[in-house]
Amino acid sequence: MLFDYFRAADDTAAVQLVQDLDGGPVVVPGSPADAVDLQMIDPVLILGYLVGFARGDEGTVDFALLWRSAGDRGPSVVSLDDATRDTLAAITEDEMLALSARWGQVEELNWDEPLADDEMVTTIEALSGLAQRAQAADEHLYCWSSH
Repeated sequence: MLFDYFRAADDTAAVQLVQDLDGGPVVVPGSPADAVDLQMIDPVLILGYLVGFARGDEGTVDFALLWRSAGDRGPSVVSLDDATRDTLAAITEDEMLALSARWGQVEELNWDEPLADDEMVTTIEALSGLAQRAQAADEHLYCWSSH
């Protein structure tokens, strides 16, 4: 399953972007979206672990389904709550290695064996950077899913 995280001014703009592109913001070459391709990093469970580790809590990501293509299993767009955006934006460079080491140990990310401590740093940098840009522009985070 593919997951593209992106930022937009509001829910209408997020849905319009995906409909105009006829695919995920990263999936479509030359997309104008500020987006990050995170295959297999779903916005509820796996992203929730990272958010929880960063917050020091259970890691709840509140989301709302905004759009789904025809059928129950087609592409969709969800909005992520601003608390999630702000948590991701607040992750410092000094915290990234420790968060990567902990996040890389969750069962959903280490199918064969635990990940190296630094393996998720690039992903955390990408998510944090996207969240920082969204926060600075007073925008919100969204996730497009292929299914």
